[in-house]
Amino acid sequence: MKRAALYLRVSTLDQNPETQGLDLRQLARQRGLEVVQEYVDHGVSGTRARRPGLDQLMADARRGRFAIVLVWACDRLARSTRHFLEVLDELNRLNVEFVSFRENLDTGGALGRAVVIIISAIAELERNLIIERVRAGIRRARLEGRPIGRPPLQVDRAAILHDRANGQSLGQIAKAHAVSRALVCKILKEARHKGLSQTDSQAAEIARPKTVN
Repeated sequence: MKRAALYLRVSTLDQNPETQGLDLRQLARQRGLEVVQEYVDHGVSGTRARRPGLDQLMADARRGRFAIVLVWACDRLARSTRHFLEVLDELNRLNVEFVSFRENLDTGGALGRAVVIIISAIAELERNLIIERVRAGIRRARLEGRPIGRPPLQVDRAAILHDRANGQSLGQIAKAHAVSRALVCKILKEARHKGLSQTDSQAAEIARPKTVN
């Protein structure tokens, strides 16, 4: 008996995901599937990037907790066509079958496997197009002499050192200058290292024997 997972999602709190659950549980019984987990996103818009139920489903799919995913409709699973392609492509790579109740889509059958091949090819094409667009943008920026990446962060290092010398904590300094604690630690460490280097140089200059002409 195959282990199955159900994914239910409704966009508003006044909607009841149980409507989808009834159809999917009946479908699982008809196919002789063992439902091991139901993942629910209640009142979560399909356009949101982060969905706790879907995120947990994908995490458990990577752990091999089930062999098939049942959803009421394809638009319940993904926030966009691109996102749907990505999710379906990953499930295929994990050897997890996908079944949509409304569209009657089943990647376990011959037609479903053909659909997966097409979807995987489209997903790969989309990834390659994104990579090529990024590379083209970098090439254009270099030709135009524009800097690539994030602009350098403007930090008043002297003020940070002054605040630290006055006894402020790392958290207080980071909040006052709108930077991370890690950056404050880095600036303090560099200042200490520079101070030690200068002290060593001065000591070496004093210890160096002087020649008398």
